Amino acid sequence: MNCMILNSPKPVADSPLKWAEIPDPVPGSGQVRVRIHTCGVCHTDLHTVEGELVPPVYPVIPGHQVVGEVEKLGEGVTRWKIGDRVGMAWLYQACGRCEYCQRGQENLCENIQFTGFHVNGGYTQYTTVHQDFAYAIPEGFSDREAAPLLCAGIIGFRSLRLSGIQPGQRLGLYGFGAAAHICIQIASYWGCEVYVFSRSEEHRKLALVLGATWVGDAKDTPPKLLHSSIIFAPAGWLVPEALRVLNRGGTVALGGIYMSPVPELDYTKHLYDEKILRSVANSTRQDGEDFLKIAAEIPIKTHTEIFPLMEANQVLLRLKTGEINGAAVLEIN
Repeated sequence: MNCMILNSPKPVADSPLKWAEIPDPVPGSGQVRVRIHTCGVCHTDLHTVEGELVPPVYPVIPGHQVVGEVEKLGEGVTRWKIGDRVGMAWLYQACGRCEYCQRGQENLCENIQFTGFHVNGGYTQYTTVHQDFAYAIPEGFSDREAAPLLCAGIIGFRSLRLSGIQPGQRLGLYGFGAAAHICIQIASYWGCEVYVFSRSEEHRKLALVLGATWVGDAKDTPPKLLHSSIIFAPAGWLVPEALRVLNRGGTVALGGIYMSPVPELDYTKHLYDEKILRSVANSTRQDGEDFLKIAAEIPIKTHTEIFPLMEANQVLLRLKTGEINGAAVLEIN
């Protein structure tokens, strides 16, 4: 099969992903082989390719927003049949035995594995996944539209939950990429006012089209204090800015897997009045199931830019420089 593979991390401007041909994967017991149709491009892929996140082994094929069809069944598979359309997300596998799995926090599993990080991901033609960690794609979403749902959507939904936002309250979104452009649709569906902070004029325009109450720069002060905020941009300097305009008792959730250093915080200025600052670590299968249900109910409209697999390096560079409006998706032929 053809793939874009990472042999060693480098700046994305140096095109670290290389076009290669490797053997097709063979599904093991309980696994299915998926013929990939599309794969979303995520900031986590960028951090992996540039070495800010270090996989346990190289080479590795990135990509974890996978949509395709079941092409081969491993021994003992009962959940899926040949031809079923399925999705794969960042959570590739959890052990089910550790204390975190036992209490419903498989996102914190001691033996967790991630798609496109511990195992080969979706920048290729075929991949394998355990039957219990694949998702049914709701009808009504094309392969292109569905790809961003598998990470941007799921992690955005978990971030919304952990932010504590309630229907009718004011939500801040810092950075308006793939996850935020899905989050705003859920929050609007819940009757929230959404305040978007972005340095990109194109991203601000999209936010207004999708129902933002107000848009501005992170240094700006919105007309009202916010009940909750989510920071998706991997920039630590945004943390004190978000806390600055947060209402008493509010929460700032950090929705990214990587962030540059956070400046020193002033307890009285930034955290007093029972403000909460918390991270969002991965997601559970239940997050995925719950999100896909509400995505179909709304229904979510994903704004995508489509590229061929061989342009993965250029797409990651555009993502890094903020030139993607909505979500980038690789189409696998």
